[in-house]
Formats: sequence, structure tokens, C-alpha cells
Amino acid sequence: MTEAAIRIIDLAKTYAGGKQALKGVSFDVPRGQIFGLLGPNGAGKSTLINILSGMVNKTSGTAEIWGFDIDRDARNAKGSIGIVPQEIVFDPFFTPLETLENQAGLYGVPKSQRRSMELLRAVHLDDKANAYARSLSGGMKRRLLVAKAMVHSPPVLVLDEPTAGVDVELRQQLWAYVRELNRGGVTVVLTTHYLEEAEELCDRIAIINHGQLIANEPTRKLVGMAREKVVEVTVDRDLATVPSSPFFDKIELKGERTVVITYNKDRLNAGGVLAALQGEGLGIVDVSTREADLEDVFLNLTRAVNG
Repeated sequence: MTEAAIRIIDLAKTYAGGKQALKGVSFDVPRGQIFGLLGPNGAGKSTLINILSGMVNKTSGTAEIWGFDIDRDARNAKGSIGIVPQEIVFDPFFTPLETLENQAGLYGVPKSQRRSMELLRAVHLDDKANAYARSLSGGMKRRLLVAKAMVHSPPVLVLDEPTAGVDVELRQQLWAYVRELNRGGVTVVLTTHYLEEAEELCDRIAIINHGQLIANEPTRKLVGMAREKVVEVTVDRDLATVPSSPFFDKIELKGERTVVITYNKDRLNAGGVLAALQGEGLGIVDVSTREADLEDVFLNLTRAVNG
């Protein structure tokens, strides 16, 4: 199916105090993808997610989930999405198994169709099925939230900062499960502050800043927008002064014999950098380069909007 998993058209939200959290945002989340939604704190990401979940009323615009308008067909829209919130909120007196059973009941899932133990196994919590939720670690509670969001088998799963405060091993387990869900046909929307996570996981990324959409591209294309490249060169003698070239964007000394050079890869390549240094009579002892990544693109885009 080519229809979008989530379709957002000219979505705006102005809070009672006059703060404009969203300013006419429009984009589609393609079905079957892992889609990244990035932006600085206060950019409008959580407002957008809360509108999709029904927690916040939009001011104007339209939003559809799996083809269902969130206003005209709220019941089916809500049934098509599972949301893992940033905040860890549980009734401390329910066990994980009871938590999932209660959530399934709220969604009207018949007892014969509930998958509570299957979901607990999938998030590695089956051995904690009958422990009180308050006894779980932060990482376990985070994984239980993911299982809770999937009790009604929604085709769309939204993860709002799901790995905040989670250690590396648990993060890997969580992502393995998310990838498995995605392979099974679930469309995943991810917000995260870990840009390397988004770069590794997401097929496509949208960036919001100050309530406006400033980018929406396939991840590889977005990373390709980074024009800066950094090369670190160790030369054969101490440097009294920093070498210069009109093609270097930035150059700095790192120790007595090492320079760190930033250049625009549209205008120069690493060979040109080395040739410029050799032209000043310097011998090259060692070279290492660093490609620009999503963090560079993110900073450049948000800096341009903030400026």
C-alpha cells in the first residue's frame, strides 16, 4: 500500500499563553519504514506526538493515522497507533502481566486474542511477569512500556525518547525488538537525542525546529548534505606557526606536530590538503580523516534556523 502511515497537513498548535508550538507542519510517514523525528528541546516534537495520541488538541490543520482522520474517525485512529511516552508512568501495584492485560482490556481486545506473555517474552520480561512493576529497573520499565503500546497490535508505533537513561546493553535489546517489529510490518516513528541512533536505525528523518519542518529526507541523503570534512595530519617537525591555505575552512594545532584541518569537500579533497602542507615544505607522517555525520547536519540546519 502506498498510502502514508501518518499524514500531517499544515498542522498548527498555539497554546493558551500564546506560544506557537507548531507552525503549519506538513509531512508523510511512509508505511513500513523506521522514521526519525528529530529536533532540539522545545522544537515541537512532543506536541506533535501528543496531538496524534489525542492528549493535545490541535489548533488547525489535519492529521491522519493509517488513513483515519484523528478528529472524524478518532476511534480507529487511536486503535492504529501505539505510543511509548518519554515519562515512565505505571501503577506500582500491578505486575507486568496485569499491566498488559488491563491495557488490552481498555482497547477491547478479547481475552482469547491477548498476547501478554508473548509480548513480555519479546521484551525479555517474561521472568518478571508476576513481579510488582515498582520493583523493575528503569530499563525494564522502559521495555514494559513498549510491550504496553503493542497490546492491540497497532500498525504504527511511536517511540518518544525510548532509550533515555537506558544502558547500552538494554538499548541494543530494545532496538533489536524494534527492528523485528518493523520487519513484521510495523511502521516505527522514533524521536531521540542520540543522533547516532537515528542515523543507524532510520530510513528517513524529519527535523523540526521552532515548530517548523526544516528537513525531511532519506537518512543517507541527509547525511550527504554535510559538506564539511575533517583531516588530522601529523607532520615531521614542530610547528612554530599554523600552516595556511585559502581552501581551509578552519585549522588548529593539536600538539606540536599535529594540525586539525576542516575543509569543504565540494572545493577540496584530502589529497589537496596534503599537497598544500607539502607545498610549505612539511613532510607527512600520519593522516586520519573523519566524515561528517548526522550530528553535523543537524547542528548546521538548526544553527541556520536559529541564526
